[in-house]
Amino acid sequence: MNLKSARKKRGCTQQQAANELDITKNYYSMLETGTRTPGLKLAKKIADLYNTTIDELFFRESNNKVLSEVD
Repeated sequence: MNLKSARKKRGCTQQQAANELDITKNYYSMLETGTRTPGLKLAKKIADLYNTTIDELFFRESNNKVLSEVD
């Protein structure tokens, strides 16, 4: 699961999610596109909002493989 799919699953807009997280819609959009990376405190807040884990939101693909595997 990624940030965008978690938001859509919850049925909210970027603006609604940003409001709940107390950040701007522009910053939230950058988080969804990967342009910006949230700090740990915000990442935890986002995971709580979507009732999931930081790992599931930011480090795993939809097929549950780790994005940056070490060979």
